[in-house]
Amino acid sequence: MARQERAIRTRNAVLEAAAAVFAEHGYESATIVQILEQAKVTKGALYFHFASKEDLARGVLDHAVTEPPPDHPIKVQTFVDMGLLLAHRLPREPLLRGAARIAADQSAQRFFGWPWQDWVKLTAQQLSAAKDQGEVLPHVDPEQIAQAMVGAFTGTQLMAQAMTQMADFAERVSFLYGLVLPSIAVPGVLGQVDTSPERGARLYADFLAASKAAESAEAESPDD
Repeated sequence: MARQERAIRTRNAVLEAAAAVFAEHGYESATIVQILEQAKVTKGALYFHFASKEDLARGVLDHAVTEPPPDHPIKVQTFVDMGLLLAHRLPREPLLRGAARIAADQSAQRFFGWPWQDWVKLTAQQLSAAKDQGEVLPHVDPEQIAQAMVGAFTGTQLMAQAMTQMADFAERVSFLYGLVLPSIAVPGVLGQVDTSPERGARLYADFLAASKAAESAEAESPDD
């Protein structure tokens, strides 16, 4: 059991190190040597778990699953919340940040395809729900706006990484939504939507509290 636990810790350390290196350098420029230095493990330990750099990148992508934010009665708020929550998490979660950089790296597409297409699809669904409720302007095409927002979010992420090591990413994303919403949302909705950078932190705190409560309830429930 102790050996298995050590193996799991080593694998997780290698994955997080790989994610950090991918996030900083991109998939093509990242090297196994950099990942080894970051993980502080031997080459044998790395290759025991992962056969190649491509295998490492797939591991990062597989372990960076994100859940959409809780559904809000105002669907435009749900659309905004998804970006604000991700903007809070990306600087704090190496696996998520590495996966986002791989998804944005054109040189990696021959291996991994277009991971961000799922993000576009989810964004378009949220905007379609907002349009069905009359929250966005009649001319808004959810698919077009989703494509533009995912592209803008990705560009904002890369600039924040290069310029501030993601320190002000939440503020940059908040500013992005502040620019976009007046062009797509009806005036009556604009004043009800919270685009503040602090909202992402509050959403994440609520998510952690709900997860902890669910774990406690499961632990206290009697066995069947």
